[in-house]
Amino acid sequence: MTTATPDDLKEVPLFAGLENRQLRRLAKHFRERSVKAGTVVVREGEMSGVGFFVIADGEAVVNVGGSDVKTVGAGDHFGELALVSEGRRSATVTARTDLELWEIPFWEFREFAHANPDVTWKLLQHVVGLIEPAG
Repeated sequence: MTTATPDDLKEVPLFAGLENRQLRRLAKHFRERSVKAGTVVVREGEMSGVGFFVIADGEAVVNVGGSDVKTVGAGDHFGELALVSEGRRSATVTARTDLELWEIPFWEFREFAHANPDVTWKLLQHVVGLIEPAG
């Protein structure tokens, strides 16, 4: 199993602007995961091993309450709400195509976030954007 590289992560908006040193430290905690098309990666309402995912290649569909809400692809990420809350998944994410993912467990991300408050702040801003009503 391989790990992500700093170049893999610097394309992710959440990690944009991090120094190479920070990216190297973070990248060593991500693990590659391959998922076949049609596979549910995380399921809404379940405690499914609280991890955070970055899509390296492929597309997935995000479904909330039985409705498809968006399609995500390379450079997008999911699992951040469960990462922060350590709770149940707020959406179902299903591979539309074969997926190559980078996954990090919440405890490793939390350790990194504690040491890098700029990442914590970006994550907080992103999560607020997800829960604020549109418009």
